[in-house]
Amino acid sequence: MMAPSVYFRKEMQAAGFSIDDGEHPIVPVMLGDAVLAQKMSQKLLKHGIYAVGFFFPVVAKGKARIRTQISAAHTKKDLDTAIKAFAQTYAELTD
Repeated sequence: MMAPSVYFRKEMQAAGFSIDDGEHPIVPVMLGDAVLAQKMSQKLLKHGIYAVGFFFPVVAKGKARIRTQISAAHTKKDLDTAIKAFAQTYAELTD
């Protein structure tokens, strides 16, 4: 398997999320909207996914995001669970 952070980035991109390419373990999921980032962070926690929302004044207006940090300890199953939770949560909040 490729590095966990690379796998997570590629699969999140395939799920339609805006994520830059790279290998860094910190993977920002760009959402743009502060309220969406806050709500997603809260809902993801209910799925067992701890991911922090960042928004103004921590980041520039319009650059809100969910910050994830991937480690070598994350299994493919862990990452797939997180990707599914992101996709479901995003769909719930944007439909």
